[in-house]
Amino acid sequence: MKHNEIESQKIVVAALYKFVRLPDFRELREKLAQFCDKQSLKGTLLLAEEGINGTVAGDREDIDSFLCFLRQDPRFSDLEHKESYVYEMPFYRMKVRLKKEIVTMGIPGTDPNQLSGSKVDYKQWNELISDPEVFVIDTRNEYEYEIGTFKNAISPHTKTFREFPEFVNREMNTKKHKKVAMFCTGGIRCEKATNYLMTKGFEAVYHLNGGILKYLEEVRKEARNEARKEDCQEENLWEGDCFVFDGRVAVDKNLEQGNYEQCFACRMPLSKEELQSDKYEKGISCPHCIGSLTDEKYMRVSERQRQVELAENRQQKHIGLSQQPGKVD
Repeated sequence: MKHNEIESQKIVVAALYKFVRLPDFRELREKLAQFCDKQSLKGTLLLAEEGINGTVAGDREDIDSFLCFLRQDPRFSDLEHKESYVYEMPFYRMKVRLKKEIVTMGIPGTDPNQLSGSKVDYKQWNELISDPEVFVIDTRNEYEYEIGTFKNAISPHTKTFREFPEFVNREMNTKKHKKVAMFCTGGIRCEKATNYLMTKGFEAVYHLNGGILKYLEEVRKEARNEARKEDCQEENLWEGDCFVFDGRVAVDKNLEQGNYEQCFACRMPLSKEELQSDKYEKGISCPHCIGSLTDEKYMRVSERQRQVELAENRQQKHIGLSQQPGKVD
């Protein structure tokens, strides 16, 4: 099936964020929630005084209406988004949440609008990260890094983004790391991270504009265009899958759903091999968390899995506690 035929049959998944002052973010929540419900969209949006962040899914017309609605607000007129496609709705419901930060680093006064690194688009990214003098950092968490990353990238070995400043203070210095390039799933974490590095005196700091998802989207588009011209295709330096914060768990370098499932108990992405492990119990535990569950949590997830199986037997979906993570990139 040709790609345009595939996309016309799929649900559109739109990821977006923007750092912008939103003193009225509490009032904005109700407007967005009502509009998304009216358009039958599902997903998660986070609002804070520093901006907006999230992912929504729906049919083409509803997604276009949502983006148009957002961009009618002058503060979002230049908002960029990333798109991918899926056959089944990757979210169970629509949530619009209020937060202190749209991506939590926990450093007061962080403002990428006042100070941030240089944005690099997909065309310049390959050359930048192939430069041996550039220190390439994957600002995502370790479990995301393990299933896929860019060639030459290192992991800060973090469990949460709050730990990133500790990594910088412990492992980096301005004399050794004179050129730094960073990336994340959608662009938001590395944009905030560049602010932190620059306040610490790092000068040549770059980040991938739109993140991994935009890179994969644009490189795929470029490859299709070049193929039609019977010319060379854009080289894709992404290796493995990319973790995403919805029911797909991960996407491959063509933005198709990857080969991972997610443990309900600890939220870790699980490979085919891990799913075959005797330490894996569907909906309850996996090799990453087995033995660490309290009796209370074990009873809770066991009951939840029982309800899921009962719903499946009735050919219904159980949406009491979704498998999707409670955060977005």
